[in-house]
Order: sequence, then structure tokens, then C-alpha cells
Amino acid sequence: MNSVKTYTLFTDHDVYLFKEGKHYRLYEKFGAHSVEKDGVKGVYFSVWAPNAKKVSVIGNFNNWNHKDHILFPRWDGSGIWEGFIAGLTWGTLYKYAIESLGKILEKSDPYALSLEQNLQAASLVSTNWYEWTDQKWLDKRWKNNSLESPISVYEMHLASWCRNEDFPEKFLNYTDIAAKLVPYIKDMGFTHVEFMPVMEYPYDPSWGYQITGFFAATSRFGSPQDLMFLINELHKNDIGVILDWVPSHFPGDANGLHRFDGSYLYEHEDPRKGFHPDWKSYIFNYGRNEVKSFLISNAMFWLDRYHADGLRVDAVTSMLHLDYSRNEGEWEPNIYGDNVNLEAKAFLQEFNTAVYKEFGNSIMTIAEESSDFPLLTKPVHDGGVGFGMKWMMGWMHDTLDYFKEEYENRRHHHHKLTFASMYMYNENYMMPLSHDEVVHGKASLIYKMKGDEWQKFANLRALYVYMFTHPGAKLLFMGDEFGQTNEWNFKQSLDWHLLDFPIHKGLQDLVKDLNHLYKSETAFYENQFNPSGFEWVEADDTDNSVLIYLRKGKRKDDVLMVILNLTPNTFDYKVGVNEGTHWEVIFNSDHKKYNGSGVETTIFREENEEWMSRPKSIFLKLPPLAGIVLKMKKDRKYKLSRIKQHKK
Repeated sequence: MNSVKTYTLFTDHDVYLFKEGKHYRLYEKFGAHSVEKDGVKGVYFSVWAPNAKKVSVIGNFNNWNHKDHILFPRWDGSGIWEGFIAGLTWGTLYKYAIESLGKILEKSDPYALSLEQNLQAASLVSTNWYEWTDQKWLDKRWKNNSLESPISVYEMHLASWCRNEDFPEKFLNYTDIAAKLVPYIKDMGFTHVEFMPVMEYPYDPSWGYQITGFFAATSRFGSPQDLMFLINELHKNDIGVILDWVPSHFPGDANGLHRFDGSYLYEHEDPRKGFHPDWKSYIFNYGRNEVKSFLISNAMFWLDRYHADGLRVDAVTSMLHLDYSRNEGEWEPNIYGDNVNLEAKAFLQEFNTAVYKEFGNSIMTIAEESSDFPLLTKPVHDGGVGFGMKWMMGWMHDTLDYFKEEYENRRHHHHKLTFASMYMYNENYMMPLSHDEVVHGKASLIYKMKGDEWQKFANLRALYVYMFTHPGAKLLFMGDEFGQTNEWNFKQSLDWHLLDFPIHKGLQDLVKDLNHLYKSETAFYENQFNPSGFEWVEADDTDNSVLIYLRKGKRKDDVLMVILNLTPNTFDYKVGVNEGTHWEVIFNSDHKKYNGSGVETTIFREENEEWMSRPKSIFLKLPPLAGIVLKMKKDRKYKLSRIKQHKK
């Protein structure tokens, strides 16, 4: 006797939208939901399996027997199976037994809110109800996430940021992480944190990028409510949360999405489009409407139920290019004869349109994209893909290549630091120094730097000055802020003990001060995506490896000057300035508090001599391997003229 009763959460309109690829809140319908039928409490189950002959719910409540609780197929040809089982409560373990092509597949629920941490990976009847107390943050986050606000992101991997000191093999709970992370981020001055994937994944070495539970917060660190607590605490302390989101591929685990109902349901059937040769994973079929509904609903879910402030979309390059990591003959051109995956592009446009329509500019979407794909951050209605920002991968690679160079060779690679100015306003860029740069034998950031220990740290301090004063948002991977010496190891905590050494503590203090400088000086962020916010003063001094540029705010008198000396030499330097401007040094990466050499950088002479195509000049001493920031003093005449204009 079948113990399942008929029940549905779907309306005809829901099914229509699902089949059209336009249902963006499927998590309210699919999955396991606690409901009441005829006065009896239980759980409603629904799953999409259009090619199944039979679908049943198995679990610890029926001894995993696939004959007792058989779901009903909907009459409308949607491929949805559903039904109500009385007496089940939160915590019940379950899976779907799907009979197809003479086999019975045992699958986790694609919409499960929690999964077991074992090989069986059973789903749990769960809830994502939480009593949020972050409304104050939500009301103002449109401003904190604005492109005209400072955005400095701390990228982190929850499993290895910090471990239990007494039991280092164990993960900290989300709530334990909150107690340590919130005050740390607040003190360091980062505006946002970015969590590498928190969605459930079976294989630790994937770092979370091989997801099986797209709607499930990984239970490694606790319950969904524990993760919500962490996000809530960050918000209450004015810290935004960006989540890594992976709509590009999924693993072939037997209990996951692969061949879910015995057919190529979520993945593209053609291996030229449906299989990723690098990651040995399966690529979503972006041309199938039901799959688009699933993915966009998943994005909505994390923004809606978990109050995420943004999604950093992983592996966008692989999505947009049919020939990504494929040899000739292993891919098929599109209808126009080129390599753009038109279905993936259309999906990303729909995704961006949907989430920005729902949440407005209070959230952000960020593309991890390493090619020169055009109009990635331009509006969809103008032919763009619609992302809020894009990782500036070219800047990252050129910059790191430069800082690996011997000092006498840097004059020949000067363009690697100036080239970014040729394209930095083509898109809205976030400047990343990400986890990918400190693994797989690439060396930690500090060991990419040239020279002895002191020079390595001086180089990295100068690099950070360059990064934090360059137009664009910022992202720094955990451990880089204090000079982690070992490559990142996902199996263990960061080497926090390094902060016992002054040279590491000095680097951490520098990053903290740069964050606070970035946030306090409007010239660094008001026009960070506007060409009027940047001007070269000296871009061609290859012999001295010196770069000088201005950063400008919206006010005429809101101007900062950045000078980089990227040699280990100390020397006096002449800088051209405009008539009527006066300057003071407000930041020096060579300061002794950062474990620098302590070279003083005060301006020791001013002359009415034209220099660098400017009518006046100033002289100051440049410290070795350092970046300094000068601020233009308020011009009294200009202030008085503004006052008179205001009175009129």
C-alpha cells in the first residue's frame, strides 16, 4: 500500500514559468517542505525527473525501502513527481529512489537544505527559517555596495582560515568562526568578506567548487542557521558578505545531479558542451529552460534566504567559450561560426537581469573572467552581459610578473604596470590577489617577491600600495595580509603564529592602514570606475622604475598623488605639480611601524620650474621599494570662491 497522499504546492502558473525558464523561486516549491494536510502534519516532497518510470522517497523512516512511499507524477507533462508523507519532521533523512531504464538510482534532493557528511550524502528535512536582526544593514547596503563606495574584500576558505587550537584536525563551527572573524575584519578595515563556496560539496580538495547540494549550506561547519548567524553578525558590524557561486559545472557523483533520472537532465548531452576536460565535471545545459529556472532560483535563494550581498560567479570564461580548454575538433562553433556559447551568454544575461530586478543595486554580481569578452559589465539592454563587476585578471598576472623581476630588469617590464591604464575603464573591475595565485607550486605572495627577506616584504608592501590606490575594487586572499610564507593548504589553519614576528605584524598593520586610508579618502573610491578619477603624472620613468599618478574625487580640491619607487635605492626625486597646489605626505609604506627602513619623505623644496609638463615642481626623498601617498592641501582661495558662489 502506498503511504503517500496527493498534495501540491505548484499552481498551473508555477509549472508554466518553470517550463519557460522563468520561475526564479523554485526553492519555495521543490524539495521537502513541512506542511499540514487534513489536520495532519508531515512533509511534502517534489522532484523533477521527467524520464523516470517511478520515483519514491526512501529514508530512515522506511528502512530505505523504495516500494512504500511512491510519489505521484503530475498530469501536465512537467516531469514533476510529488506527494505528502504524514508524520515526518525536521531531521528526517531521505533520498529519492528513481527507477529508470531498468535501474534504480538513489539520488540526493537537488533542493535539499542540508545533506549528510558521508558517502551516502542523504538529504535532511530541514528549514532555513531564521530570526534575522540585520535590517539596519539591509536598509543601507545599497550605499555600501555602490560602485561609488569603497569595496575591499577579504577572500577566505572557511575550513582553513582558522582551526581549533586544541584539535586542529577539526573544523570550527560557523558560530565559532563568527566570534573570531567579525572583530578581525572590523579591525582590519575590510568592507566585505567573500566566502569560497559554502554550498555542500563531497570532496575537500575541490575547495567547494564541485557542488552536490546547491541549496544546502555545507554541514561541515554546522546548520543552515549557524551560517545565517555568521552572516547576520557580519552585517550587524557593517561588513558585507559575497558568496562564491558555481553555475558552471557539477561533479559526477552517483547521488548528485549527473544523469539524475537516468538521462542527461541537468547537463548537456553533447560532451563537447556537457563535459569539462580539465575538471572532469559536467556542464549545465544552459539551453534547457528547466535548468535555467533551477540555476537562477539557486542564485535568488542565497540572496533571499541567506541575505548575501553579492555573488562572485566562478569560471565564467569556461561558460562563455565553446573552445575553452579544448583542442581543434573537440568543439563545435555556434551558428555564427565563432566560439561564443550563445546559450551560456543568454543565461548569464537572464541571471543578471533577474537578480538586479529583484534586489536592485543593493547587491552585486562579480564575474571571474580571464578573457577579453566584451561588455561583461555593461547593461543587458545595451548588449552587455549585465555583471556589476569583473575580476581584473590581466592586472593581477602582469603585476605579479613584474614583482618577480630582478631590479635591473624592471626597466624592461615597466609597461606591465602601466598597461592596465589602457583598459581599466572598459569594465567595472575588481582587482584580485586571489587564492588561485598561492597554490599548486606558484608560491605564496611573499615568496613571489624579489630579494632578501627585507626586500621581499618591502616589495609586497609597495605592491599593496599600488593595489589599494589603483582604480577599482580590491580583493585579497586570507593570509596574504600578514605574509603567509607557506602556500595555502586547505587542510590546515593559516600560520597565525607568524604574527609573533615584527616583519609579519608590520605587513598586517600596513594592510589595515591601507584599508582605512582607502575608506577615508574619497578620492580613492568616488571615481574608481570613472576616467575622471585617474591621471598619470609620470608613467615613463623606466630608468628609475618610478610611477606617479593622481587619484581624484568629485570635488576639485580632492586630489591625492601616489608615488611608487620600485627599486631598492633611496634618492631625491623631482615631481611636477600644478600651479597653486600644495602637498603633504600622508602615507609611507617604508615607515618603521611597517618594519620599513624609516626614510623620511617630507617635501624639502618647491620650485616655480616646469617639470613633467606641469608649471611647478616639488622635491622629496623616495624611500626604497616603497609607495607613498601625498594629499593636496585645501586651497584657501578656492574655498573662498566656493563660499561666495554658494552665498549668491
